[in-house]
Order: sequence, then structure tokens, then C-alpha cells
Amino acid sequence: MAAVLGFVVPLSSGLSAKIHTEARAARSERLSITAHLDYVDAKGAYLIESGSGSGPLAGSVKARIRVAADISGSFTFYPRGGGSISGSGVGSLRESGRYASFSGTVTVLGGTGHYVHARGGGRLYGVYNRNTLGVTIQTTGSLTY
Repeated sequence: MAAVLGFVVPLSSGLSAKIHTEARAARSERLSITAHLDYVDAKGAYLIESGSGSGPLAGSVKARIRVAADISGSFTFYPRGGGSISGSGVGSLRESGRYASFSGTVTVLGGTGHYVHARGGGRLYGVYNRNTLGVTIQTTGSLTY
């Protein structure tokens, strides 16, 4: 775990002023989430999916996924306790009839609330169900916020 230290410096110059720098401790977590997503709608070439994610930061997930020769998309994860974590992923598909498995990379690009400084990434693995259009995704990696 790393920490970013902050301080308060009083200044005097004709007018009294204070500069405040907030202390913020950077936290690191394993980016280990398994998300079970269900088809909600389609927007052009993208499937809109939502569902739940389990792991250290369990919560709900919304994703926009494009399935073509490969699989790619963006996601917003809403951990219990508030805030959100957003990012994107891309992977290679392996066709197999009703199911297509995939693997690739996931990148965390930011967030809101407690996760406003979220960054990280790792690997993603999953299965796409061609009949139900549902997706199961598992991630491994690291997350700093």
C-alpha cells in the first residue's frame, strides 16, 4: 500500500491566506472481479449489458460490448458503498458454436467518488452466449485508487 502525504501551509503576506493540500492515501486492490451480465438492449453494433460483479469490490456492472471478429467494450462498475470505476477491455474470440470464449486485457481509466483516481489493469477472460447474448467476464490484475 502506498500513501500520498499532504500538508497545510500558513502564509502571511498583507492578506492572510492558507493553502490546503488534502491528504489522500492511495489504496491498492486485486482487480479480481467475476461479472455475470445479461443482455438489456442493442445500440448499433454494441450490446448493452448489465448484471452483478463478485469479488473484493462486489457490486453492479453496466457494459457496452461489441462482438465481431474480436470482443471489445467499455464498462462502469458500481461497488457497494458508492462511487464507480470505469474502463475498457479488448479480447480475442475463440468460436465454439453456441458459446464463444475470449481472453484479453482490461484497463481501468478512472472513476467517481472514492474511486476518482482509479487506475489499473490486467487480464480478462470470459464466455459469450450467442443464444442469450449474455456474457460472463473474469478479471485479474491490480487496481489503485
